[in-house]
Amino acid sequence: MDKTVRDAASAVADISNGASIAVGGFGLNGIPHHLIDALLATGASDLVTVSNNCGVDGWGLGRLLDHKRIRRTTGSYVGENKEFERQYLLGELEVELVPQGTLAERLRAGGCGIAAFFTPAGVGTQIADGGLPLRYAADGSVALASPPKETRRFGDTDYVLEEGIVCDYAFVRASVGDRHGNLIFNKATRNFNPLCAMAGRITIAEVETLVEPGEIDPEDVHLPGVFVQRIVAVGAEGKRIERTTTRKRA
Repeated sequence: MDKTVRDAASAVADISNGASIAVGGFGLNGIPHHLIDALLATGASDLVTVSNNCGVDGWGLGRLLDHKRIRRTTGSYVGENKEFERQYLLGELEVELVPQGTLAERLRAGGCGIAAFFTPAGVGTQIADGGLPLRYAADGSVALASPPKETRRFGDTDYVLEEGIVCDYAFVRASVGDRHGNLIFNKATRNFNPLCAMAGRITIAEVETLVEPGEIDPEDVHLPGVFVQRIVAVGAEGKRIERTTTRKRA
């Protein structure tokens, strides 16, 4: 039952080229940056990532982008990253854009064994009708476009069919975890982390504080250890935010 591993490098050592990885966090909040850096060091490439966004230049998943390790990514937000924009527009990166709520539910569905579900989000747009550029050609033309999706009417509302997401691995970050993999997330870090954890066949959690089994009250568990296969203690240092917006004290 003890799922702890020695360090981040050991936790990701078996990830090979072409692996798919669901990565928790929102912006730079709650991202598993130790696991991302460890994966970069392995040299694994041709990766497929699923994350709300793809980091920023030089940090988070942006580190993998900088070294051209990501072949395809699925997410909701593509701002804050000039290298992402450059690779996408030049046809070096395949991108699937998904409404944020739909992405969250696709991850949750995959973790729950639900193959697909109907949602009204995206009906009447290229999300449902197809034609979103997934990959550009070097000359700026669309090399690969999204296909149309099944739509169906329930009552007086149209819905589009969205498939659940399951990845080979998932990377998440938690504030507290025990050796059995039970996790607690701090405030807004409880964003996409639990959902990504559910969607990974092998979920790896980096935690700021590692405690013994029984030290976490069951009522306080945000994600049960059944969804976590490996856990590594990394401490609280090295966290970043996109920009500081505080004002000077009076």
